[in-house]
Amino acid sequence: MMKFMFVLLAMMPLGFLNYFWLIQFSWMLVVFMFMLNYSFNYVYMYISYFWGVDLISYLMILLSFWVCALMLMASQKIYYTGFWSQFFLLVLVVLMLSLYMAFGSLNLFIFYIFFEISLIPTLMLILGWGYQPERLQAGVYLLFYTLFASLPMMISIFYYYSVFGSLDFYFLNGELGELVLYLCMNMVFFIKIPLFFVHLWLPKAHVEAPVSGSMILAGVMLKLGGYGLMRMMVVFLSLGLKINYFFIGLSLMGGLMVSLICLRQSDMKSLIAYSSVAHMGVALSGILTLSFWGMSGSLMMMIAHGLCSSGLFCLANFNYERLSSRSLYLNKGLINLIPSLSLWWFLFVSCNMAAPPSLNLMSEIMLINSVVSYDLLNMITLSMLSFFGAVYSLYLYSFSQHGKIYMGIFPFNSASFREYLILLLHWFPLNVMILKGELFSLWL
Repeated sequence: MMKFMFVLLAMMPLGFLNYFWLIQFSWMLVVFMFMLNYSFNYVYMYISYFWGVDLISYLMILLSFWVCALMLMASQKIYYTGFWSQFFLLVLVVLMLSLYMAFGSLNLFIFYIFFEISLIPTLMLILGWGYQPERLQAGVYLLFYTLFASLPMMISIFYYYSVFGSLDFYFLNGELGELVLYLCMNMVFFIKIPLFFVHLWLPKAHVEAPVSGSMILAGVMLKLGGYGLMRMMVVFLSLGLKINYFFIGLSLMGGLMVSLICLRQSDMKSLIAYSSVAHMGVALSGILTLSFWGMSGSLMMMIAHGLCSSGLFCLANFNYERLSSRSLYLNKGLINLIPSLSLWWFLFVSCNMAAPPSLNLMSEIMLINSVVSYDLLNMITLSMLSFFGAVYSLYLYSFSQHGKIYMGIFPFNSASFREYLILLLHWFPLNVMILKGELFSLWL
């Protein structure tokens, strides 16, 4: 664990030297180095100081490296314009370091510290490289939603220490039955994943963020919430069996409402951001069922959603760079102009609606199994969620690719090799990992 941390720290000077592609290549290299140490087991491995990985941490760190490397590829505009590109690189390296330490920590308090630290580089990305003036409001939403629930979490962590005598994850094996503690500890994760009613920061942050900000938010930051819940539900097993049904119902009904909201969106980024809320609502329900299928399916959904949503944000950004608009009323008939990108739109939209052979399909099957076996009535909301997921995905595809071309657009280039490579590196793992789906269920 420590050797990878030193590799990340060594990248900081490269940011000041503006070695954009060297950092990206290094991250890709680290992904393959990390894969050689694959944890084919649920036990903690590579333990050093407070750091170590089990299967969940391992997959999340791998996803973080992968998405961060692709963020650099997608942010070529910053490199060419030279708009604070050194500072941009430094922010990304600090963000990657904080995510690595958050997912790799074995101690609850250290996880909490880096969970909070990862918020600051994300805020800088939105405030520094966002597109509209409303990015200030989006940044404040992002910051205060999380900070609102952070203080109660910190106080409950201190209480944990007094009860358990340790904050290491493998010593948190007692039972706590207080509802106030449950809410204090888990509300920050509910906000992060996000649960319906506390999700309003997410669409705002996505719409105002640059492409790199959207990719890291959808790809990794939401997963911090799911990861934290997976770790902490062990402490609330008996209480969770009594009250989790309330949050499951809320997240499923919320996902259904958000799916209907998607059908009214004219901004492409906003539509993809709201679809994230719907997908993560199902993943949250899976975690709260406290079942083997639910946990495995949620882990798989988080990986699948991270790749799929990140790829969709890239596609929306490619359109934005050409047409200077994300409106579905102007992004029309693009199959006539860039037919090869149309194929990629189709592939990612079909992954978003859980078509085979994507990892989304396998995760949805597992989550539907777990949530329906928890309560048969959940079948109603789940079936509607699945249906409307297909509806808004097809709405996004047909509106942007078909129809009459808006004649007021300026001339633009077709897609470049770099853009196809970014899309391939999102799509390939998303559709190949289903062949080794059992790896996601080894950790229990």
